Amino acid sequence: MSSPYPGAFDRDALLASGRGELFGPGNAQLPAPPMLMFDRITTITGDGGAHGKGYVEAELDIHPDLWFFQCHFIDDPVMPGCLGLDAMWQLVGFYLGWTGAPGRGRALGVGEVKFKGQVEPHIRRVTYKISIKRLINRRLVMGIADGVLEADGVPIYSATDMRVGLFRPGEKPAEAAGT
Repeated sequence: MSSPYPGAFDRDALLASGRGELFGPGNAQLPAPPMLMFDRITTITGDGGAHGKGYVEAELDIHPDLWFFQCHFIDDPVMPGCLGLDAMWQLVGFYLGWTGAPGRGRALGVGEVKFKGQVEPHIRRVTYKISIKRLINRRLVMGIADGVLEADGVPIYSATDMRVGLFRPGEKPAEAAGT
């Protein structure tokens, strides 16, 4: 699959996406900080990945002063696992926008999530690796993907069958969740 967009994105491009400037008004956009959970997308391609249907790799530089360490948990700081999962959903939605599909992204579900470790303040870098399994681009636009979160190169989270849909104004994401 080809795309009119580049194969990597720096922080400024990700912030432009959050403002709705990258894929155009009403289309996929990333959340703004602090919910933007990666600093750059190092690779995005329409082929590759474990299923040969697309691949996204992104990175988050870890600093002890990141906002979530201050509150989760006091005197026992870890990155909430739900933020790692959300980052992977963000990347699936970004991939859909990168393909040129129209609509705003919404997470629709996940098959299975496993946690084998934690992101603590001493970690230097988190890497997200997303393999697209299936793309649906009809009235319903949806991506299904598997993902891994690595902390300093060690896989510690995995998620299968992450589903993200793109919706036009007036469409209800909840109605598509069962698809």
